[in-house]
Amino acid sequence: MRNKLALVVLFFTLTFVLSPLASVGFNGFTPFQFPIPQIDPPVQPASYAFSIWGIIYFWLVLGAGYGLWRAPNDPGWNAMRMPLAGSLIIGTFWIAAANSAPILATIMIVAMAALAILAVLRAGNLQPWLQVRPVALYAGWLTAASGVAIGVLLGGYGVFSAQAAAIICLIGVLAVALAVQSARPREWGYPAAVIWALVGVIVQNSSNTNWPVIALATFGIAALALRTKFSFTERPST
Repeated sequence: MRNKLALVVLFFTLTFVLSPLASVGFNGFTPFQFPIPQIDPPVQPASYAFSIWGIIYFWLVLGAGYGLWRAPNDPGWNAMRMPLAGSLIIGTFWIAAANSAPILATIMIVAMAALAILAVLRAGNLQPWLQVRPVALYAGWLTAASGVAIGVLLGGYGVFSAQAAAIICLIGVLAVALAVQSARPREWGYPAAVIWALVGVIVQNSSNTNWPVIALATFGIAALALRTKFSFTERPST
């Protein structure tokens, strides 16, 4: 008998993936959604970086379909399905919120990221390429995107300057990313997505040589990459 939760995950994966078709899509907040227009905020990656969503969408659908077909009642899969479903349900409505209500959208994406990270930490590892890895890539990008959303919000409402908001939020993203990576060091999909976002931040800031942000993003890339490398050279604990 098929697990209803596995079916729920597949259903909301599909609604999440198809949700951009119900809107104009999303490539970052627009400058005039805020009292202080955020034109090319330094915390936001270059627009090309958002193309990672194509890989995430495809991989999530593939993983959810495989899970329903081949592992509907597997404990390792079931452990991650509830938080993953919660993240996807919120995500189904996220683009609509982001295009009209940045504060609400920021709250939503932080919740999506937290639930996705919980799913990664709960997941088994029997079929990593179809179970934990697509979710890890999704969670890693959401971690970075949460920092971007908070940074743009802080700058847009004048809590901090755009530069200060970028530095604060990048430090926060790196702290969360390194903590999650330490909890699951051999799952490289998570740091890969964060690194992709940080490269996009470097590209975004290279035109005006914003060295503090570039240096911080470069440090983050190095830290995550080295931690990933070391995780595969360390002996597994017994």
